[in-house]
Amino acid sequence: MVKKRGKRGFGGWTFLIGVVLAVVLGLLGALTATWLWILVAIGLIVGLLNITEDEVSSFLMAGAVLIIASAFGQDVMSAIPLVNNVLQALLAIFVPATIVVAIRHVFVLARH
Repeated sequence: MVKKRGKRGFGGWTFLIGVVLAVVLGLLGALTATWLWILVAIGLIVGLLNITEDEVSSFLMAGAVLIIASAFGQDVMSAIPLVNNVLQALLAIFVPATIVVAIRHVFVLARH
């Protein structure tokens, strides 16, 4: 996938909108099942459209760290509901995106 410097494609905008939406929804309160599904769908779109071959390793490392920190952070931050909600919303985007990118990368590795 070729990206032009300074221009965002559909995947780039989806990622940006998804992260902003996750933070805003998390700050507004607990997420409903509908919003969680929407965030998961955004994560799938990001994983499918936004990550190029050159970005896979960096994205997987950053995604894994974010997922681990958010998952453990929810336990630690459970006393602060707003932070807990934001972490849950970010997990709803990054878990599916990271899984999709990892599966795509495994297929690329299997072809070589």
